[in-house]
Amino acid sequence: MNEMSKSNWFQRTERFVRDYTGGVGAGDLRRLFDRDAAHAYGVVTREHDGAEPKGKLRRFFYRAKILFLGLSFRLSPPRRVLFGISIVLSLLAIRNLNSATAGGGQFLVFHLVGIAGLVFLILLELADRIVVRDELEVARELQRDLLPAQPPEIPGWEFVFSYRTANTIGGDYYDFIPLADGRIGLVIGDASGHGIAAGLLMAIASSALKLAIDVDPAPAAVASFVNRALCRSGSNRAFMTLFYGLLDAKTGRMEFVVAGHPYPMLRRSQGEIIELGEGGLPLGIRDHLASPTGEIVIETGDQLLLHTDGIAETIDPSEEDYGYERLRRALDLGGSTTAIHDRIFRDVIAFQGDATTLDDRSLVVVTRSIPLPPVPGTD
Repeated sequence: MNEMSKSNWFQRTERFVRDYTGGVGAGDLRRLFDRDAAHAYGVVTREHDGAEPKGKLRRFFYRAKILFLGLSFRLSPPRRVLFGISIVLSLLAIRNLNSATAGGGQFLVFHLVGIAGLVFLILLELADRIVVRDELEVARELQRDLLPAQPPEIPGWEFVFSYRTANTIGGDYYDFIPLADGRIGLVIGDASGHGIAAGLLMAIASSALKLAIDVDPAPAAVASFVNRALCRSGSNRAFMTLFYGLLDAKTGRMEFVVAGHPYPMLRRSQGEIIELGEGGLPLGIRDHLASPTGEIVIETGDQLLLHTDGIAETIDPSEEDYGYERLRRALDLGGSTTAIHDRIFRDVIAFQGDATTLDDRSLVVVTRSIPLPPVPGTD
């Protein structure tokens, strides 16, 4: 190989390695063998909750056994058999390791067949995962359609919002629902659980809530209607926290109901912060549920903060919560609608660092803006 060929080979190799490892940092590799490995072990072995034996050696073999069983029984029967055969062949290859040094072929055969079986299993499982991922992406797009893409255009009011899911599918929900008489329904909720189950529950609640508003937009009536719909979903784990406010945009008067949801915070133009709510249980807990209601007037310059508990319950690498007090302080600094939203969002992300996102996060900031003075020379 001449010098030019060597140079091209090294360049191609370097480019391949760079592309293959692109986006991977030292912290990612550390988490792979630390946090991710512990999470995977917990998921695979969660049905084996027996007490571990004492002694390092006995504990090692016990963990190896339940890991093997946990992996095996999450595979389909044919794949389970292939997995078992591949593991046995790999163990036989280790047992016949001395044959490799003696020139025998048993080690090589067992080793290659065992590796080939495991690689084939990975291929099958990866193909299934890709199909599921594509289906989840479709579900995510459908769920995204349930959420507002643009803020409502209401003179004298500003809306800024964002949504981040912990998984592909989330259970948070917010909306701005216009009524025929000019009022608007402000909604934010959090379905129980995570992933697909929470997303399905969120979709049920969204449909029920819009139908309820069409029938009777009063907060107590809406909460009662959605509660009955969730109770009839057939699962005792299908519940949802909800804040629903019926806002008259002309007067700023808002009737509201809080059903187990984190209290919205209203920052007055003078700087005072008021929490809206009096407690209450989440919807779907039981058939007959009376959720407390309230009423307030949002004055010019006031700012309303709506959020789900994923904001306050964000954890940092030391597993400390972000907390409601930090959220309150971020709102207390004031500023424009966008400034408040972006400040909280950046603060939460910086606080989290490289810790795992455990829950969906939704944030909505609403401002009754100060009217602009009239332009001189116009009516």
